[in-house]
Amino acid sequence: MKTIYENIGLQRVVNASGRMTYLGVSTLSDEVAKAAVEGGQNYVVIADLIDKAGELISKHTGAEDSCVTCSASAGIAISMAGLISKGKTSVMYRLPDSSGLKNEVIIQKGHCVDYGAPITTIIRLGGGVPVEVGNANMVHPEEIEEAISENTVCLFYCKSHHCVQKGMVSLEEMISIAHKHDLPLVVDAAAEEDMRKYVAMGADLVVYSGAKALEATTSGFITGRKDLISYCKKQYAGIGRAMKVGKEQIMGLIAAMDRYDNIDHDKVAEENLKTVNALNEQINKIPYCHASLLQDEAGRKIYRSKVTFDKECGMSAYEISDKLKEGNPSIHCRPNQLNLGVMMFDVRPLVKGDSELIVEKLRKIMEEI
Repeated sequence: MKTIYENIGLQRVVNASGRMTYLGVSTLSDEVAKAAVEGGQNYVVIADLIDKAGELISKHTGAEDSCVTCSASAGIAISMAGLISKGKTSVMYRLPDSSGLKNEVIIQKGHCVDYGAPITTIIRLGGGVPVEVGNANMVHPEEIEEAISENTVCLFYCKSHHCVQKGMVSLEEMISIAHKHDLPLVVDAAAEEDMRKYVAMGADLVVYSGAKALEATTSGFITGRKDLISYCKKQYAGIGRAMKVGKEQIMGLIAAMDRYDNIDHDKVAEENLKTVNALNEQINKIPYCHASLLQDEAGRKIYRSKVTFDKECGMSAYEISDKLKEGNPSIHCRPNQLNLGVMMFDVRPLVKGDSELIVEKLRKIMEEI
C-alpha cells in the first residue's frame, strides 16, 4: 500500500536517521492525531487556549507556567524577545531590533551548533546578541563570569547531541553563575526526554520540542518561571505573530504529553536496544560491513547502530549513504559522522519491515562492488 506522499509523487522514506526535522521529525499516534483533528474542527479563543495549555503542560514539567509554541526554535526566539522586552509593549514592537537594550546572551562556544539552522541565528531572531565564550573544546567558569556585563540579559545552555560534550561548563555551574549575578538561565532541551529535570535543577526557562521525544504534532513549549513565561506569551502580539501556533497543534501536544507520562520508558529503551542488536547481527553478515552498538552522545537511553566499512569496499560512507537514498524506498541514515567514515542507524522511527529493507539494500550495494 502506498503512503500518502507516494500518492503525490514523492518517495517513500525509511527513516533510520532519528527524529529529524528534515524527515518530518516523528509520526503521530492515533490518539494524538485524533486530538489534533478534533482541535482543528472546533473554535476556541486562542489566548484562553494558550493559558490553559500552559497550565496543563506545567503539570508535566513541574514549572510555575508554560508557553506553547510552534517549535523549539520558536521557543528560543520568543524566550529571547520576552527576556529583552520584559513585557513592555514599546520594546516588544521594535524587536528584533534591540539596539541600546540589555540584549547580550552568553553562550559557550561549543554550544553554538547548527541543527538545521545556526542556534545563534535563532537567538538573534528574538533580538538577542550572542556572546560566544571560550573555545570549541574548552570553556572555564571564570570565562563565563568575565563575559557578564551590564548588557547581559541571560545565560544560555544548549543540551544536545550536536554540542561539544567535553570541556564545557556544566549546566549546574551555569545555573549557579547566572543566579549569582541575578540573571536568568535558559536551556535549549529540544530533543531531551526528561520534561522535569532542568526545571528541578533551577533553570529559569526550558525550551522543548513537541514533535521529538513526545511525538506530538509540530509544536514546542517554554516552561519555567511564571513572570518570565508571561513575557513570552505577550510576544504573540510581536515577533511571535510570525510563528503562531495553531489550535490543532496545541491539542495534539496536550494529548501527547498525557500519553508520554503513561509510557514505560525503560521498556522502550530495552526494545530499542533489542532492535539495534538484531540489526547489527544482520549487518555484520554483509561483506565489508562492521556494526556495533552506540549510545546517544548526550547520554540519553537511546541506542543506535554504528557501521564502519573496510577500505576494500572502495567507497566512502558518504557514497554509501547516497546509494541508500537512491530509488524507492529511500533509506536515510544518521549523517552526523559520515565525514569520519561512520554510518549510524537510529532504529526508533522504523516500522515493521524497515530493518530488513536496510539490510537488503546495504547487502546489494556491497555485492555490486
